[in-house]
Amino acid sequence: MMDLNHAYDHCKNIIEKHSKTFSKAFSMLPKHQKRAVWAIYAFCRRADDIVDEGDNPKEELEAFAVEFDLFMEGRLETEDPCWIALQDAFERFPLDPEPFYEMIVGQRMDLYPKTIDTKDDLLHYCYHVASTVGLMLLPVLAPGKVSRVKTGAIELGYAMQITNILRDIGEDLDNNRIYIPEQMMIDYGYTRSDLHNKKVNEAFIQLWEDLAQDAEHYYRNALATLPEYPLYSRTPVGGAAKMYRAIIQTVRNNDYQVFGKRNYVSDQMKKQIIAEMQ
Repeated sequence: MMDLNHAYDHCKNIIEKHSKTFSKAFSMLPKHQKRAVWAIYAFCRRADDIVDEGDNPKEELEAFAVEFDLFMEGRLETEDPCWIALQDAFERFPLDPEPFYEMIVGQRMDLYPKTIDTKDDLLHYCYHVASTVGLMLLPVLAPGKVSRVKTGAIELGYAMQITNILRDIGEDLDNNRIYIPEQMMIDYGYTRSDLHNKKVNEAFIQLWEDLAQDAEHYYRNALATLPEYPLYSRTPVGGAAKMYRAIIQTVRNNDYQVFGKRNYVSDQMKKQIIAEMQ
């Protein structure tokens, strides 16, 4: 059996490579909580990578789902460090398997896309691909308080995923994915043709700001639950939320240019946000 420390180091490398924001925010947790976060992140990352980069993503995702079934039944024989670390996390913390299953459902939504017609459709999608991650983490970050912070965790998932969508409109378009609700485009008079022509006009800005205000609302609600978390989790959770929220202002500062330009929060800004949380 692979050494447990090596398994967790493997997961740590994954989060450091793929999400400097989460890596920086959660590095302040106590040892076992921090390692559990790495393991949960690695699980989610693998599912994401199958959908975004897999050679046969539909088959690979179903194989991954079967692996998770076997894992939950205690019948998965593997030397994969991600599963080894996650097994230890499940043994140390009362993790709920339901959001893990729901997140796999969310990945299927990207493989078998349906038009997102309304904001409710968008939130349904955001729940499955982002809020589920928060629900996976709650038994690690807020033991004994899960029921009190659950709604806030779900809303933080909404906020972060809407932020992702607002930042990645151009990148998603290049991958034939559109997450802006159809009804909103109709309401603001922003057409599919405008989108494919990558127009940043007044209609686009109003539409973008409408969704940004929704995200800001969900951030506020989520951050209001911070006092319910144990002290060791408040800075990591609040820091992650505020670092993500800062992406919205970054896009505004770049004149809403989300086509062909990557909007990101600087390391200096991240350090400042964390410093202000402490």
